[in-house]
Amino acid sequence: EGWMVEAEFVPAPKSLVPKQHIEIIGPMLPKRHSPLQANGNGNQGCYLAGISDALGHLLMALTEADALASNAQDRLAEPELDGHVLEDIHQIETDQSIPVTQRMQLAKARIGQGLFRKRVILLDQACRVTGVSDKRVLIASHIKPWKYASNAERISGYNGILLSPHVDALFDERLITFEDDGTMHVHPSLPPDVLDRWSIDPSRRVNAFRPEQSGFLLHHRELFAKKIA
Repeated sequence: EGWMVEAEFVPAPKSLVPKQHIEIIGPMLPKRHSPLQANGNGNQGCYLAGISDALGHLLMALTEADALASNAQDRLAEPELDGHVLEDIHQIETDQSIPVTQRMQLAKARIGQGLFRKRVILLDQACRVTGVSDKRVLIASHIKPWKYASNAERISGYNGILLSPHVDALFDERLITFEDDGTMHVHPSLPPDVLDRWSIDPSRRVNAFRPEQSGFLLHHRELFAKKIA
């Protein structure tokens, strides 16, 4: 007996030596069961490791995997379905108060696909922080987290922000947040060298957000403040 994981292997267009990119890969590695050591060498004691959606997008960018077939790329871009995600999807699918078509949209939005992402891309043409505009390597991130949002908010494009993978990791962990005018706030626990190495200037104001996004940003700032307290 054992565990089976369905996988499809596709050659990457460009080879990657993790050690050469450990400064940007390192902060995004899982704390437990990491496929890499802190110095960038492989973890020989780890047979199979899971990584975050953000790190997956970053690796795709580093290996120029945007040349992969679109269906394979879609699968690589899906977040890992942990128990909490599956539970949320089950609740959506069994909620008879929601029309069937909307239930499908909500379920897709929960795993980063479908209507939510399309609506965010209609509003944001590039990452607000890095300026990267290739949608294939950008993440549509919820401003007000899924677990706190109403069904309508979960698929609202105004509750989304398009970010590069490493910026998404900071935003999702409430290590950075934004004012309505685009001013960035940085959590005091974040080492300054992280932003330096990622060429993120916290003093540079990003494009102002739309009025419809104000309430979502306020919620994110409140979570940011709680993380400081």
